[in-house]
Amino acid sequence: MRAQGLSRRFGDLLAVDNVDLQVPRGQVYGFLGPNGSGKSTTIRMLCGLLEPSAGEIEVLGLAIPAQAEALRRRIGYMTQRFSLYEDLSVRENLEFLAAIQGLPRAQARQRVDALLQQYRLQDRQVQLAGTLSGGQKQRLALAGAVIHAPELLFLDEPTSAVDPESRRDFWEALFELADAGTTVLVSTHYMDEAERCHRLAILDRGALVADGTPAELCAQLQGRTLVVTTAQPRQASRALAALPGVLSVAQIGTELRVLCSDGAATTTVLAQALAAADPQARIEPVAPNLEDVFVAATRGRGREPAA
Repeated sequence: MRAQGLSRRFGDLLAVDNVDLQVPRGQVYGFLGPNGSGKSTTIRMLCGLLEPSAGEIEVLGLAIPAQAEALRRRIGYMTQRFSLYEDLSVRENLEFLAAIQGLPRAQARQRVDALLQQYRLQDRQVQLAGTLSGGQKQRLALAGAVIHAPELLFLDEPTSAVDPESRRDFWEALFELADAGTTVLVSTHYMDEAERCHRLAILDRGALVADGTPAELCAQLQGRTLVVTTAQPRQASRALAALPGVLSVAQIGTELRVLCSDGAATTTVLAQALAAADPQARIEPVAPNLEDVFVAATRGRGREPAA
């Protein structure tokens, strides 16, 4: 799947701004970004639900949106909100989706049975979907999205309303799909989920600001992340945040994690700024993580720190 120069306007609002993407087959490809960054709009354009204002899209060898109808039989789509019929049972929902996808009756029965077992819903198959827990609804929605064994699966923030254990189980299911050859494109705002993706794109205000494997993106920040151990973390945080070239200061327990712009702040400069707040403070380099990558990519473009 690829997109070149992809843009989308809603009146005066430029929701997606000249995005280029290359998504490898059989991988879990993540979209990371804050609310309003253009993730959902980009996904809707890629799967043919929304026409771009500019740019070219090719998905599974098909030109989108011109061949969107042919694409729909080959992809699955799971929305952020539970979108199945709450007044139908678990099994009835899956049978209905199988019929919509044109599966022959015997094949549909076998497929539904297999998915009920795979996603641990056998004992819930006669239960109304609306009475399921959040994690159970999530598993049912995923089963519905793959009822026709799609080659490509789009997931738009699918874990935003479930507990950490359900999120972990859900991601194991995604990797099983990828191992079987399904390409998975998933949007998220959770850093721990982004770290699990084979490859990752970071969107900010409609623009693609970073693209690569999590390891590649973190390696680009080598030498720009520091940890400060201090007995006065709040005072030290204020002193460091005022320095030119310091992109962020985050308190983690009694330590401070400091992200600097490229070559802008040295250990000596930070130590001088800390002298008044805590002369005994220790400053050490630390390995970058994806949260550092995200802050550098977004705040480096001029985004102001949150109030």
